Amino acid sequence: MNEYECYLVGGFLRDELLGRSPGDRDWVVVGATAEQLLDAGYRQVGRDFPVFLHPESKEEYALARTERKEAPGHRGFLVDADPSVTLEQDLQRRDLTINAMARSLQGALIDPLGGQQDLEDRLLRHVSEAFSEDPLRVLRVARFGAQLSGFAVAPETLALMQQMVKAGQLRELSAERVCQEFLLALASDSPIRFFEILEACQGLQDWFPEIMALPMERLGQALLQGSPQRRFARLPLTEAEVDGLAERLRLPQHYRQGAVDRCRHEAAMSAWPNVSAGHLYEVFAELRVWHKSDRLVALLGALLPEGVAEEAARVLAEGIKRTKAVQPASGPGMSVPTGKAYGEALKAARISELGAWLNQLEDTDRL
Repeated sequence: MNEYECYLVGGFLRDELLGRSPGDRDWVVVGATAEQLLDAGYRQVGRDFPVFLHPESKEEYALARTERKEAPGHRGFLVDADPSVTLEQDLQRRDLTINAMARSLQGALIDPLGGQQDLEDRLLRHVSEAFSEDPLRVLRVARFGAQLSGFAVAPETLALMQQMVKAGQLRELSAERVCQEFLLALASDSPIRFFEILEACQGLQDWFPEIMALPMERLGQALLQGSPQRRFARLPLTEAEVDGLAERLRLPQHYRQGAVDRCRHEAAMSAWPNVSAGHLYEVFAELRVWHKSDRLVALLGALLPEGVAEEAARVLAEGIKRTKAVQPASGPGMSVPTGKAYGEALKAARISELGAWLNQLEDTDRL
């Protein structure tokens, strides 16, 4: 007979109670040692925390633990995972009441901090003053606000977040952790809430100064729909601002590239199909579409409504195919250009072909 108890905890339980599609299940184990779990076939995966993978389900099981702040930053905690740590003590260390509930294997809900009531009230409320020991929690609250429709930040929690920002705690975070929360927010149902909550606690300056200068209404329009990459590309920023934000957050290169392409080619391509052959050639050449068209597809997604962007990509694929095989004009008595002259001749031939193709599309009412 096992001497320890396992409880379902965290986001899975929260989302299930909200009627949302839950993600991966997380478990907390009370009354066990690491050796007991290893002997039972679990595999340890946590270097900083006692986290194990179940031998069959591969779900994460963490020993119940307490944490005490010892150093600045997100990782400056002393962890105690002694078997004497209770479930209530483990729940007490969590960030928000809605994330501090548990369910036993028998189905009993354990909710010592009022998380279920806060779910009903659509409230993001911190568990204790220990919330302020981890600056990442400011961004997590903003991200939960974006992911959970209709949730507001409790006044006392917002006040605590403001104190943390004023004390400069957000500057202790690593770019990787900030980037992770930012991308999760971009993938949410309402990414504008991430920025609204950070604005409310004066938390944009340290990591998002370029966004801080934007009107929230304009920002919200840019973030209405699309993939995280499309939403980032649509942010109404200059190329220099994109570069600054991407470097600060260490964003994936394709995020930066998509936004830079939008900055450079918005004037030409946002008017599609009313674009000249010369402008279209310049876009094709810089995006290297004759090798791969993924950057053009991303650009259209950033500039045009869904559906329109996909149709434009399909039509433009014809133009790419037609111009890829084009060669400079040649004939009797004409020498084949070389070097720079060849490049100029190829450019002229492709612009001419694009012009003929655009005229053909217009004549057949396909534009």
